[in-house]
Amino acid sequence: MSSPLPDHHVTSLVEITRREGVLLVKPTGPSIGQREAPIIQDEVMPYLDEMGKSLDHLVVDLSSVTFMSSMGLGMCISFRNKAASFKSDSILFGVCKELLGLLSMMKIEKLYKIAKDQTHLDKLLK
Repeated sequence: MSSPLPDHHVTSLVEITRREGVLLVKPTGPSIGQREAPIIQDEVMPYLDEMGKSLDHLVVDLSSVTFMSSMGLGMCISFRNKAASFKSDSILFGVCKELLGLLSMMKIEKLYKIAKDQTHLDKLLK
């Protein structure tokens, strides 16, 4: 059995924070393309697996992301599907208008709750 993952993990592409049933994933941006998406996914998936049923909320903070390729969108879907398999909800936070337009066009915003600001996010996490 490998040692447990640290509660705070930072790489050049993503910052991952875990606390009390919440996994916060913050890609560093500004774009998530075919190079970044699989690397970020490889960093995040072990956290989702390790938290398993103790995961209550997956929060993907996109406040520093302005562009996402189809690979980035696929990554968001993978995260959401994995979280859903543990009966956890998935929340997007800090989404810029352009990105929200893209997520809406691809119907991905329907898979996530969208937190408009920190206050809204705090309410969703209660």
